[in-house]
Amino acid sequence: MQPNTQPERLEASIDAILPVTYADVEAAAERLKGQAHRTPVMTSTTIDRQTGSQVFFKCENFQRIGAFKFRGAYNAMVQLPEEQRRRGVLAFSSGNHAQAIALSGQLLDIPTTIVMPEDAPTVKLAATRGYSAEVVTYNRSTESREALGQQLAGDRGLTLIPPFDHPYVIAGQGTAAKELIEEVGALDLLLVCCGGGGLLSGCAIAAHALSPSCRVIGVEPKRADDATRSFYAKTLQTVENPDTIADGARTASLGLLTFPLVLHYVHDMVTVSEAAILRAMFFLWERLKLVVEPTGALATAALLEGIVNVPSARIGVIISGGNVDLKQAGKLFTKVTKPPKAQPRVPWATELS
Repeated sequence: MQPNTQPERLEASIDAILPVTYADVEAAAERLKGQAHRTPVMTSTTIDRQTGSQVFFKCENFQRIGAFKFRGAYNAMVQLPEEQRRRGVLAFSSGNHAQAIALSGQLLDIPTTIVMPEDAPTVKLAATRGYSAEVVTYNRSTESREALGQQLAGDRGLTLIPPFDHPYVIAGQGTAAKELIEEVGALDLLLVCCGGGGLLSGCAIAAHALSPSCRVIGVEPKRADDATRSFYAKTLQTVENPDTIADGARTASLGLLTFPLVLHYVHDMVTVSEAAILRAMFFLWERLKLVVEPTGALATAALLEGIVNVPSARIGVIISGGNVDLKQAGKLFTKVTKPPKAQPRVPWATELS
């Protein structure tokens, strides 16, 4: 009797029509050799004891420019034809993608123009300008960064590289999970923060290829829950100027590329409160000595708050970045409160028990 290979063939055919595949992640990893840092993986006996699991933190706060965004930006820019390199690149970003494009441009000798909100963290504005980029600011309450970026790119003949909805950007971000799984082995669970879904979809693609039984969960702020609503509604949902301290998750929606990838490769989405984000950020600073920005603490928050509760599991957590204004950190930490009683929300947890 011949084995039934139809499900495997169907899966392969679905993978083939999606905008990014694991082969793209592998190619990105090759391009990033010698350019991106292979960031450290850290563990904590305190967190292992608290969660009853073995937890591995992939520390992208130690990546160039202080965040995972360098991976996708460099992977996209290094593939530009000479004519597009000569004219230059434009990007819009609240900060980390801005810095990543600016540094990649400096390394590749490509002029860069960055559209940033005027209320972006001072540290991110300063760093972007420090990489020789031209910064154009806008009022996020009255102006659309997408519209302004597209207008500038058209007027100046620049190549627009968006922060997440770009196949080369997504593939580059996926190298973070590729490195993590190659270093620590197969995982039962991978927690990834979610803004526009570039990091989440890229990491989910890598996890699917390297650790097929691994469940991938995206984490976003409750105040910016468009991706979670999209995931459950199976239609693209939006949010307008969400008021969250996780500035990297203030995107209006998932992208036309990232949305189908998230639906196909991600197993669940959860949200965390502003207080939970602060508690996780404070814990990482105080106990693990890791300088992490609010967005970078999203995945950790879901774990520490007990929202994701899977004892005896091997859990990967992506810490996405560490670009926080140190002058403002003290003010943020004065708002840290005690956590309420944990309310787990993992409907498929029994599958791992």
